Amino acid sequence: MPISPSGSLTEPLAWITGANGLIGNYLAQTAPKFASRWRVRALTRADFDLLDLDSVRREFQNDRPQLVIHCAAITSVIDAQKKPALARRVNVEAAQLLAELAAEIPFVFFSTDLVFDGRKGDYTETDAANPLHVYGETKLAAEAIVLKNPRHLVVRTSINGGVSRSGNRSFNEQLRRTMQSAGQGMKLFRDEFRSPIPAAETARAVWELAQKKCAGVYHVAGAEKMSRLQIGELLLKRWPEVTGQIGSGSAKDFPGPPRALDTSLDISKVQKTLSAPLPGLTEWLAANPAEKF
Repeated sequence: MPISPSGSLTEPLAWITGANGLIGNYLAQTAPKFASRWRVRALTRADFDLLDLDSVRREFQNDRPQLVIHCAAITSVIDAQKKPALARRVNVEAAQLLAELAAEIPFVFFSTDLVFDGRKGDYTETDAANPLHVYGETKLAAEAIVLKNPRHLVVRTSINGGVSRSGNRSFNEQLRRTMQSAGQGMKLFRDEFRSPIPAAETARAVWELAQKKCAGVYHVAGAEKMSRLQIGELLLKRWPEVTGQIGSGSAKDFPGPPRALDTSLDISKVQKTLSAPLPGLTEWLAANPAEKF
């Protein structure tokens, strides 16, 4: 993708990888609002393959960005479980190369609440991680690499909502599609808890953290712990055209990869850092009734 024209060539350049993904796209689109002093290069596979190490090095040396926000990843738990070698190449090796290239500049790495096993909930940044599957393992391995550099930032987030370019990247888009195809209805887990957050809020927070040159680990997630069932019931009220019904189910009956039951995140640290606090999903939806979600 071309470099955004929001600033002159004298202004610093930020790389955003994974710009076709949900969070990467929101970061690129909100840069004029939250990071007006930066030029942005929103990178996708059409620019170059992050697994082509020579291409990555060459592009980095040509552009000489002053900030890298690394969103690109295999984020599907099921996909990572099916192709663990590829997940490690994408989620660990590509992150390692970018972190090495960005050794002298701020580097933001996106991680996940799924580095935790879900036995406790309300996890702080210093709680011990214990991932249950390949996806969480790869993210935790990459965290360790990134955090070797005291300039670098790890952002652990939860499920993000919003509108993606592909129409299927956010939790709300996935739920809506499933509800529409399910016809009569579906069951959602009453016993699996996350900290859902609009991707617009994630982008706002990350731009602020990056520009303040924050480093270490920060949890960036919604201020409200919600079950999958609670999320579905909340969103269904926003979708009058979706006629299916939501029932209560248990994550313990899920036949796929193991599920962490409560990976809700304590966001006290980031709330003290940001100029405006992160909201809960219920609060945000009520305050933004006209937003497509």
